[in-house]
Amino acid sequence: MEKLFVQTSTHPYFIYTGEDIRFSITELLPKNYSSYFIITDDVVAKLYLDDCLQNFSQDQQVAHSIIPHGEQSKSVDTYYQLLTDALSYGLDRQSLIIALGGGVVGDIAGFVAATFMRGVDYIQIPTTILAHDSSVGGKVAINHELGKNLIGSFYPPKAVIYDTATLTTLAAREVRSGYAELMKEALIKDESFFHDLLGTSLSALTNDQLVSHLQSGMVIKAEIVEADEKESGIRKHLNLGHTLGHALEAELGYGKLTHGEAVAIGMLFALRVSEKLFSINLPYDELYNWLKQNHYPLTLKRLNPDLLLRKMKSDKKSVHNKVHMVLVKQIGQIQDVEVPDQDLALLLDTFLRELVIE
Repeated sequence: MEKLFVQTSTHPYFIYTGEDIRFSITELLPKNYSSYFIITDDVVAKLYLDDCLQNFSQDQQVAHSIIPHGEQSKSVDTYYQLLTDALSYGLDRQSLIIALGGGVVGDIAGFVAATFMRGVDYIQIPTTILAHDSSVGGKVAINHELGKNLIGSFYPPKAVIYDTATLTTLAAREVRSGYAELMKEALIKDESFFHDLLGTSLSALTNDQLVSHLQSGMVIKAEIVEADEKESGIRKHLNLGHTLGHALEAELGYGKLTHGEAVAIGMLFALRVSEKLFSINLPYDELYNWLKQNHYPLTLKRLNPDLLLRKMKSDKKSVHNKVHMVLVKQIGQIQDVEVPDQDLALLLDTFLRELVIE
């Protein structure tokens, strides 16, 4: 089992990574709690809920709620129902919430924890590759129909327990989704990691490769979060690809693309914008070819650039109704740039015509 230390302004915590550690949850908790509330989804529950329940004795108070899988569950209605469940189960301020699942479960369970009785402890038990990113750093949120993650908080977990054995049940689409975020982290921080990923075929991925890539991604994420917990500086760099990615998710309807698939298209756009604004050449073709070889969806139905631009302006990273994009000057050198509406509209229209319209 590997252990990565993360320091936050409120408390430190560990990210534990290893095979079958979902059977050792209580051993890895920082303390005992008055009760435990597991939040998971209907797919993960069938696979791993019973395994997690085995950690607790009959005299411990343990409850669980199962939400529908998918981005649509990050809604105010699901959030309110989970708060109702927590109250009905008798949770108090010394209870622990356990987020068992992917990024959707982690985000909404974390937001429930952040707001229930003004905040209770929670831990993350990620079951997807994508969640290696979302489970680290304490960003928790739900969506609004006008944009993704617009209702949320910074609220770090007490631990992340990452059982790599749970990743063996992932569908190919979920593997692609997770690797988009790994590719993002590589572009932000580590050129050798980027080239390592470019040489990886997701259809022939070995467990050793996966674990190595997850460790590299989480180290990058943890270093950035420790340096800028509340996203006032370099943590914004983690939004590479997310400006257009979030807009696509909102415009198409949550769930049409996975988060990682949308971010993959968003990264291509960010590289294209970077090349135009900085008058440089970036590994656009290399990234595009890797995405295509690994069957990422790179075509979409015809979209209105003006509507997408409006969605980009409603993104939480926008300032004074101006779009700020995370751009790449070179691998490992990232810059947050305000892109004028006129330039962005032209670049977006060209990008959609060349790449994603069928």
